[in-house]
Amino acid sequence: MLNLPKKILVAIDGSPLSDKAAEEAVRMAAGNPSQFKSSIYAMLVLPNAPRTTFTDFVPAPPITEAKEWEERRQRIFYVIEKNSSEQNIPLTTIVVYGDPADELIAFAQREEIDVIIIGSTGKGFLKRNLLGSVSNKVVKNAKCSVYVVRG
Repeated sequence: MLNLPKKILVAIDGSPLSDKAAEEAVRMAAGNPSQFKSSIYAMLVLPNAPRTTFTDFVPAPPITEAKEWEERRQRIFYVIEKNSSEQNIPLTTIVVYGDPADELIAFAQREEIDVIIIGSTGKGFLKRNLLGSVSNKVVKNAKCSVYVVRG
């Protein structure tokens, strides 16, 4: 088996399950014994910015421009930043707005990602079919391998 460096994309949202996915991403990257390091891209996808209406005189700024954003960002990315730095694995953190599955898939195609690591909440059949599942949509539509971490 070839041990080529891998580009790993991990979905982060600050939940315990995304922290577990982050740990798996670092474990996968650290397990590559080749002389070239794998790299990790940690992506946080925020909901689309609220649209202003004619009743809004002053639209709310995006969450990333709020005073407390830096503290919140540090909490969300804490596990992946800590673990990747301990293992000396290159890490790029990304924050985008949009639909999580669509943004993950588009980024993976654009950057030629080798594997996407994503957590799955294990919603029941009814909730998954009514609300949809980010991990399910990524598995069905991604052109690369997808590693689903369960809680």
